[in-house]
Amino acid sequence: MDVSHANREFLDVIHEIDRTKVWADDGARDLAQWLWMRYGISDWKARRLIETATALPHLPATARALDRGELGVDKVVELARFAQPETEDGLIPWAQKVSSARIRLEGDVVRRGEPDEAANDDAMRSLTWAFRDEGRRFELHADLPAAQGAVVATAIDRVAAAVPAMPHEQGGIHLPARRADALVGLCSARLAADPDPDRATVVIHARVGASDPAVGAEIEGGGVAQPSTLERLLCAARVETVHEAGDGRVIGMGRITRVPPPWLLRQVRYRDGGCRFPGCGTKAFTQAHHIVFWREGGATDLDNLVTLCSWHHKLVHEYGWWIKGSAQGDLRWYRTDGTPYAAGPAPAHDPPALIDTG
Repeated sequence: MDVSHANREFLDVIHEIDRTKVWADDGARDLAQWLWMRYGISDWKARRLIETATALPHLPATARALDRGELGVDKVVELARFAQPETEDGLIPWAQKVSSARIRLEGDVVRRGEPDEAANDDAMRSLTWAFRDEGRRFELHADLPAAQGAVVATAIDRVAAAVPAMPHEQGGIHLPARRADALVGLCSARLAADPDPDRATVVIHARVGASDPAVGAEIEGGGVAQPSTLERLLCAARVETVHEAGDGRVIGMGRITRVPPPWLLRQVRYRDGGCRFPGCGTKAFTQAHHIVFWREGGATDLDNLVTLCSWHHKLVHEYGWWIKGSAQGDLRWYRTDGTPYAAGPAPAHDPPALIDTG
C-alpha cells in the first residue's frame, strides 16, 4: 500500500475515533493519551496528529495532495495549522517547493495574530529528557513559549556567572558547560530545600558483594554512575541498605503494615519505571497499589505492589477495572465487564502505517 495513502487513512481513523469517542472506555484520559499509549508516539505528536485529522475534512485539496503523494505527511501536518478552504489551492504548490520547517514558520507567523495564540503556545510547551550512550549521558530538551524560555535562560545565565570555573574552563568558550553546571546547581538547591528527605533524594542503586566493591551504579529513573562519581557522591550521601534473599528477591513487609516503607517503595518504582498500565509509563504522580487489596489479605510485598499513576489508580478503585497476576511476573488488566485489556493497537483500529511527524 502506498505510504501517502496509508498516512491519509491513519488520519481518517484518528478523526473517526475522535468523533465516536471510543477511546473514552479504554483507560485513557483523552484521545492524545490513547494514541501514545497504543501506538508509542509522543504526546506532542499525538496532539498534532489530532489537530491535523480534525482539519483535513475541511481541506479537501490538502487531503487529496496527501493521498496522491503530492505532499508528505510532515508538510500536511504543518499546513493544516493555518490553511483555509479558500486558501489551500494556492498554498499547496508553494508547500511542494519548500521545506516542512518553512511551512511551520509560516504557520507560526499566521497564527501569531490569533486571539487564542497565547493559550495555544502554552498548550504546546514540553520538557523531555532521555538517557543515551548506554546510560552514561543525559539529554534534555525544552520547548517553551518565548516569554517562559527567556525566564529560564536568564536564571541559568545568572547562576552560571557565579559558578566557579573548573581549571580548564577559563574564557567564554566554556559557557555551555557553565550553563550545564548552573542548571544542576539550581535543581540541587531546590531538592535540598525540600523538607521531606525522601522526596529530596536522587536514588542510586549500587549492588555490593561481600568482597568486591561496586564497579558502577544504576540511577533510579535511568542512567548509570561511574565508580569515581559514586565515590564522590558517597562522601555526603545518605546510605540505606536493602537486604535480599538468597535468590535476589527483596524481602517485603508481608502483613506487618499496609503502607510500604520508603525503601520498599523505591524498589517498586525502580522495578516498574512508571505506571504499569499497558502503554502508559507515566512517572509523575504515581502511587503503589496492592494488586490483592489489603482488606482482602494482600501483602505489602514486591509481588503484590505495582506502580500506578493517579489516573489509572482511580480506574481500579473507583471505576471497576481490576488487575490479576504478580507484579514481578505476568500482570493482567481487565475492564469493568471482565474482558481482558490487551496492550498495543486494537485490531479494529490498527493504523495502515506509522507516521513520523519529525
